[in-house]
Amino acid sequence: MSRAFVFPGQGSQAVGMGRELAEAFEVARLTFEEVDDALNQRLSRLMFEGPEEDLLLTENAQPALMAVSVAAMRVLTSEGGVDFAKHAAFVAGHSLGEYSALCAAGAFTLSDTARLLKLRGQAMQKAVPVGKGAMAALLGADIEQAQSIAADAAQGEVCTVANDNSVGQVVISGATEAIDRAVVLAAERGLKRAVRLTVSAPFHCPLMQPAADAMAEALASVTISAPAVPLVANITAAPVSDPNEIRRLLVEQVTGMVRWRESVLFMKEQGVETLVEVGAGKVLAGLTKRIDKELSAVSIQGPADVESFLKTL
Repeated sequence: MSRAFVFPGQGSQAVGMGRELAEAFEVARLTFEEVDDALNQRLSRLMFEGPEEDLLLTENAQPALMAVSVAAMRVLTSEGGVDFAKHAAFVAGHSLGEYSALCAAGAFTLSDTARLLKLRGQAMQKAVPVGKGAMAALLGADIEQAQSIAADAAQGEVCTVANDNSVGQVVISGATEAIDRAVVLAAERGLKRAVRLTVSAPFHCPLMQPAADAMAEALASVTISAPAVPLVANITAAPVSDPNEIRRLLVEQVTGMVRWRESVLFMKEQGVETLVEVGAGKVLAGLTKRIDKELSAVSIQGPADVESFLKTL
């Protein structure tokens, strides 16, 4: 059976995430301590105990989600001998999940990944003044419908597709007024629903250019190694292993569209049968079933998931 390991993005965070892993496995506890040390912050306490409003802050949610994913992956390696080269064809991650994927596959050190995501969260938050940007999920839309609505709603402002998650779930991002117009247009054109998202900034659109510039500078000084298996990149929905290419794509990803649906379909075309979501939540497993019913998906969050998965190897 061919599988790929995939890593969740923002929105999957919840108070308590990672706590069971830390209590059950020393390698997980040490992973969280390493992230705390890298950031000079008790991020693990925030993850385990809250408060939720602090965990939801982009600068905390991004490194926290990565920490849970990498801790779970290290548990799989230490407890079950999971080896990317032997047990996976690809890794992929949704938005910040690309950093988790690259760290898990050995392209980044854990400390560098934590610091990069802290900076990424801060830079994305600062890029657009509060209230000036928004995002909305167009439910029932395909990518072509979403692109048409975004283009017609723009009227000289930024309004683009941010995430092509699955058929029936496409997210748009841009200036607040343009997103408001798009929500109205979606209703007029008979879409099932258009939902404004509770987000702190308009991610994955050209308004994020200041954050992309900040990440370009930060990534230029970080060592990137070739990952153990290719990363299927958000921006291209194609495999990449070259460190310089990875660096370039991570910068482009800040302002570009997350081509998740295409990424999953590419992996299926390459013979992948199972996507293993590693980390908090089950968002990617749910999307997998919507993208292609022939693909199977499992989620690994806690000790019971680890035990169950290792029996399948």
